[in-house]
Order: sequence, then C-alpha cells, then structure tokens
Amino acid sequence: MYSKYLILLFLCLFVVRVYSQDQGKAIRTTFHSISSHDLLNYAAELSSEKYKGRLSGSPEYQAAASWIADQLKHAGVKPGLADNSYFQWFPNAYSEVLTPGSITLLEGNNNQQKEYKFPNEYFPGSNSASGTASGEVVYVGFGISAPELNYDDYKNIDVKGRILVMQTGVPYAGNDSTQLKWEPYSYHRYKFQRAKELGAAGILYIGKIANPNTSHLEGFIYAHISDSVAEELFDGTGQKYAETHAAIVKDVQPNSFPLNNKVKISASTKYFPDSRSCNVIGMIEGSDPILKNEAIIIGAHLDAVGSPGCLFPGALDNASGSADILAAAKALASSEVKPARTIIFVFFGGEECGLYGSKKYMESPVWPKEKVICMINLDMVGNGTGFHLANGKSFPELLTHFTEANDKYLHRDLKASEVRINYGRPRTDGAIFEKAGYKTLSLYTSGSVKPVYYHAPLDNTNALTPEIMEDAAKLLYLGILGLANDHGIGVQ
Repeated sequence: MYSKYLILLFLCLFVVRVYSQDQGKAIRTTFHSISSHDLLNYAAELSSEKYKGRLSGSPEYQAAASWIADQLKHAGVKPGLADNSYFQWFPNAYSEVLTPGSITLLEGNNNQQKEYKFPNEYFPGSNSASGTASGEVVYVGFGISAPELNYDDYKNIDVKGRILVMQTGVPYAGNDSTQLKWEPYSYHRYKFQRAKELGAAGILYIGKIANPNTSHLEGFIYAHISDSVAEELFDGTGQKYAETHAAIVKDVQPNSFPLNNKVKISASTKYFPDSRSCNVIGMIEGSDPILKNEAIIIGAHLDAVGSPGCLFPGALDNASGSADILAAAKALASSEVKPARTIIFVFFGGEECGLYGSKKYMESPVWPKEKVICMINLDMVGNGTGFHLANGKSFPELLTHFTEANDKYLHRDLKASEVRINYGRPRTDGAIFEKAGYKTLSLYTSGSVKPVYYHAPLDNTNALTPEIMEDAAKLLYLGILGLANDHGIGVQ
C-alpha cells in the first residue's frame, strides 16, 4: 500500500513538472513573438502625417483611436464598454492651428524691427484666438494673484492693452503641503483667464513647448517663446531674464516691470467648442471562474499635441507607450497560457489637454475599483537602455513579477522607487488613478540614448529606440501574466 502511494505521488509530481515545462515553453513562444519591427511599425503608423499629431478632439485623433480599436478587435481583445464598444466618450473642445502665425518685435531697444522664426524661436499658441494683438511688453513673472499667499505679480503695474511675458508654473519650488496652496495658480487656464480679466492683449509664454492644455479665450492672442527670445526682450532693462526668474523663485517675491519694447503677435486658428474625444478600452476576460472578477488595468495616453504650425508627430510622447501596450495586448490575447484575472487596456484621450480621459474613467469606471489589483501607466517608454517602475518599492507583491521576469528573460537595468506624494498639479494619467486610491505603477525608460524632443516637431520615429520598446512590451507581457495568475495576491 505504501509503495502505491509513492508511485501515485511520483506520477503527480511528474505531471506537474511536465505541465510546468509545457507552460514555460508556451510563454517563451509568445515572448519571442514580440518584435521591435512590429513595435516600430505601430509607432510609425500613429506618428504619421494622416493623424496630424493626434490632437484630442480632432477627427484625426478619432481616426487614430479607430485604428487602435481595429487592432484590438483583430487580435481578439474584446470591447471594454458595457455597450460592446471600445470608445468611452467625453467633451473635448480643441483648436486647429492653420498657420505658424508670427511674432514681430516692432520697437526694440535698438529701434530695429525683427521677425522671430518658427519653429526655432517660438511656437504658436495651440488654443490662441485668431487675429493680431500688439502692444507694449510687460514682464509679469508667473502671472499670479494670490492674496492669501501674500503674492501678486500684478501689484502696482498696469497691463491693460499690453503683451505680457509670463512664466509657466509657480514661484514656490518645495514639494510639501505649502505647494497645495499654490496648485490652483499653476494651471495655464488660470493664468490666461487672469491676464484677460486685467485687460491684457496677449501673452508670450516662456517655454517653447507646444501645449493644448490652455484656454481659448475670445480675442486673446498668445504664443510660446524660447528662453533666448525672453532674454532678448530683456535687453536694455538692466536686468537679465534668467537672473530675474531665479531671484523670484529664490525669494518668492514678485518682480514685474515694463520691458521698454513693443511686440505684435499674429495667429490663425479655428476653434471647435463642441467637439468630443474618447478613451479606447479593450478587455481580455480572465480564464479563472473566481479570479476573473479581479482586474489589472494598463494604460497609456494615445493623444499628442497636434500640428500647431507643422506636424508634431508625438512618437516618443506617447506613440511609444501606446505601441508597447498594443503589443502586450496582442501577446496576452494570443498566449497559450491564459491570464486568470481580467486584463483591461486603456488608451487615454485628452491627456495633453488636461488629463480628460483618465478623469472620465474615474467618473465612469468599467471595473469596480475594489476589484482592481493595480493600474500600470506608460508614458514615453521608447528611448533608453533600462527601466524604472515608479511606486514599485511600495508594492513588492506587484514589483516582484516584473523584476523576476527581467532577471530571467531581459537582463535590463530595472530600478524602482517608493510612492512619493506629489503636492503639485497632477501631470499624468497614472497620477489620477493614484490620487483616487488605486495601487499605481508607472513604467518609464532610463538611460536615454537619443535626444528627447518634448512637444516638438522632431519627436518622430528617429527619436525612438525600437529595442527598448520590444523589451518594454515583453516585460509587460511577462509581468502582467505573472500578476494575473498569482493566487497569492488579491484586492484589499
């Protein structure tokens, strides 16, 4: 009798071992099916001229969203909405920038007129009204009136009819509870509205970064200028732009003054106030009758900044993250080893406009929050040699699946950090989930090997490292599959 039990135990162990070997072989087969060639093709498609920079709200963004949905459908990833749709809609006004516009220095300290050059010295305002504004130029620091903080950039200075030279952000640099008091003043929309309320004719916004996360205000003209243009506008004042800016931040004290010159800004735009945009949501239902009620969410923003004056392809930011998730979704859908838990893929719209898509998801979640294991966000994961999992150290039960996959298969440098409270305004879709109480990981690349062109025309496929994109998709496939099939973890 004892020998029969030994034989039975041996047979059980043998079957488990054979099953484990077969499972490992199946995982490796899917792992090796993920290729840099496909990843680069996905990013090239999304970055192509026909989508005009995927500006959320535009018909071209919707065409890109439809392409993603078609890819998911053909891969066997089901629609994620209850109405059997891939599209989660939300309002999203936008402006089409018809020409680069112009910035002209009419009266400078050398009394010579000068035309600034696009795109080297300025970008047109993504939501500027159409028309022309001219006037004397006034530097107004950060453009903030915060009486409760004893700070007012507009105190004792007349800006009516003037062109304002203004900083982004706030003068307070600490990441602490005091920053919370400054947060409402950090939003571009607040700054633009405040300037218009005080009668300003327009803004030259320092920081040459295309940005649709601004206001369309009727009759209000603006553009983004480089630091070098700001320095030139300071000529003859006895002050240097960089030194003035640094002193305001150091002392948290305003220093606004006329720049003794005159500028004209021209813009040609068309505003679409009633447009809408969408998240693209797909789902792989879990294979386990119990665990399928729990879900893992993985997301990346699909939108970019459009074509303000020329095409801004948005390859690294964030065709790369979208392509990585698409490849991982296809791998998980085709994998012979099925995820026990449900996997939800979200391609967010409206991120660049103000995190519209992730906020919409919070209003109308497709899965109960209490049944979500974690959310994993990808942004600009396409240029580098290694990986970083933000918040990973705070959730070791999640992190271990990615570190083990990397150690066994990829051998990339992979680091992680702990959750750190950000007291400033949220800047990523992941931050919206984190703020809502989801366990959130954010996957980034480290060790950039190519220049990073942020919100700029050169953010094209030449800025990508296809090999790191392939490994990002492989890391997602292995890590998510491990999480989905881990019976030792669960929602809390």
